Amino acid sequence: MEWTAEAIEMLQALWAEGHSTAEIGRRMGISKNAVVGKAHRLNLSARPSPIRREDSEARAADTPRPAPAPRVAARPAAAAVESAPTPSPAAPPPRPVTAPPVAQVTRPAPPPPVVRAFPRVGARSCCWPIGEPGTPDFRFCTAEATSGRPYCAEHAAIAYVKARDRREDAA
Repeated sequence: MEWTAEAIEMLQALWAEGHSTAEIGRRMGISKNAVVGKAHRLNLSARPSPIRREDSEARAADTPRPAPAPRVAARPAAAAVESAPTPSPAAPPPRPVTAPPVAQVTRPAPPPPVVRAFPRVGARSCCWPIGEPGTPDFRFCTAEATSGRPYCAEHAAIAYVKARDRREDAA
């Protein structure tokens, strides 16, 4: 779009009225992104967010925030050992500090996955799907499969198409 002086004036007027960028675009017959880009290049004032921030700010001001907990500086364990007084020869050696055992939480085992096996008449039967999976009418073709293939002759003709045949169909 070529931005004429009239188009820029119209954009500035609609912007000052507070219309959304999408509405300005509809009225001017251009895209919302074109409006945003030109408004940015013209340094027009920023638009308020369509998300109602004043409502959330008012609620945040009404609810008191808890005071932050005082921080306790943690000392590294090595520094604590180094600054400990040296035990006298008569005193027994200090015992190592160990954490109490953590209780093991046992979770129930997840249920096994549901596997629906579709019965085939035999290993030599055609496994071409017929119908919509998940519906009661879904089944497999049970005709005799051709040797070396999982489908009967009719379904093998559909499944295995020569590359030359595909090119003829495309033309």
